[in-house]
Amino acid sequence: MAASHSLLLCFILCFFTHIFISTSEALFLPLIHSLSKTQFTSTHHLLKSTSTRSTARFHHYHHNKNSHNHRQVSLPLSPGSDYTLSFTLNSQPISLYLDTGSDLVWFPCQPFECILCEGKAENASLASTPPPKLSKTATPVSCKSSACSAVHSNLPSSDLCAISNCPLESIEISDCRRHSCPQFYYAYGDGSLVARLYRDSIRLPLSGPPNLIFNNFTFGCAHTALAEPIGVAGFGRGVLSLPAQLATLSPQLGNQFSYCLVSHSFDSDRVRRPSPLILGRYDHDEKERRVNGVNKPSFVYTSMLDNPKHPYFYCVGLEGISIGRKKIPAPEFLRKVDREGSGGLVVDSGTTFTMLPARLYDLVVAEFENRVGRVNERASVIEENTGLSPCYYFANNVVNVPSMVLHFAGNGSGVALPRRNYFYEFLDGGDGKGMKRKVGCLMLMNGGDEAELTGGPGATLGNYQQQGFEVVYDLEKGRVGFARRQCASLWEALNQN
Repeated sequence: MAASHSLLLCFILCFFTHIFISTSEALFLPLIHSLSKTQFTSTHHLLKSTSTRSTARFHHYHHNKNSHNHRQVSLPLSPGSDYTLSFTLNSQPISLYLDTGSDLVWFPCQPFECILCEGKAENASLASTPPPKLSKTATPVSCKSSACSAVHSNLPSSDLCAISNCPLESIEISDCRRHSCPQFYYAYGDGSLVARLYRDSIRLPLSGPPNLIFNNFTFGCAHTALAEPIGVAGFGRGVLSLPAQLATLSPQLGNQFSYCLVSHSFDSDRVRRPSPLILGRYDHDEKERRVNGVNKPSFVYTSMLDNPKHPYFYCVGLEGISIGRKKIPAPEFLRKVDREGSGGLVVDSGTTFTMLPARLYDLVVAEFENRVGRVNERASVIEENTGLSPCYYFANNVVNVPSMVLHFAGNGSGVALPRRNYFYEFLDGGDGKGMKRKVGCLMLMNGGDEAELTGGPGATLGNYQQQGFEVVYDLEKGRVGFARRQCASLWEALNQN
């Protein structure tokens, strides 16, 4: 009788969840940039912090070759350079970093001990939110579940149940459902955590009422972390990511998502504007007419590449970069991913600045030097203070910057970047003479020699270069698309009835 009652309750929950989700083809949620300029003493400090963390995140992809016994993924490394998404767990608000480079949703839970976390979450709104408490409805994930195996790097459930002290006779007859999934360890670029898997209901704050109630959602609950005070909403290509779990309830919502990052150039007013996160497919024609009265935007698509070492990455092929009229071919390893997981370009929401292999980066810089450096003074001190290069002082406050186009594999089309996406201009007063001078810096970074990049992606497309584009991840068709958008206007249009 108890079993029948539980089955009926499960049916009711699943039925109402399905009815609610299927009433809409898409859900619209706000992404908030976590930048707080009060945490930086100068523009130099802001750029140096962001460039350093972009480099650290990128190189972490390649420096875990001897860590086969531990699950290691990426994490947004800087509270001043990434986007947050809000949830509600048992009426408790949670803000997490959106990360397309990881495949798990996790957050700190009370009681929570964070070692060496001072100064890691300078943003006041993130730092002041206490970790949530697990509700009475939260249930531990069984050691027999596929989710437990996934979070432990696909270890067999028999091994996991043995770790959980399930008796041998029970393991032999596959009767360990009452034994919880053992704790798991995640290592990151500059920190780590130990957590357990749970299932509970969460609420996603839609652009208008009511909220989406997500039953039986699987997440990691961390009671101990090292230098990681903020959790992550993983949107990568794994079974535990938010899109993958949403797809089990509603394929039309979980098989595609997109975001449109409002162009900000680190301006504090523009940073505060919400950027739309769109789960599912929506009517571009209708929404675009609301934005500017024209038809749907023209997307440039490129196919996803499978990465055997980092299966949760959104890897694509890069054929080259045009600077002005000159097209610079990309090295062959950026066009594909080999069996060791080397190569390709990762489209990443959690890295700020685009990272290129040294050979391609040097050619891009040489072309910039040829076009910009001939008539403008090189700002070497600015380069040292910001971690960006090349930088130039503007002659007469005017500089002619060549156009930049990214050429992705497989379609012959290019994505032209707005100037502000790859060339940052600011007023500098740090020459020691009290004279302020206008400066511009290239916003692409040197990721290192090809030999240093084995076992990981050859390049990363950072979120700074994705500003002002709707970036769509079409999981059903295995492709990534880009279209120029007015993201702030799009958010307003999506919220109109």
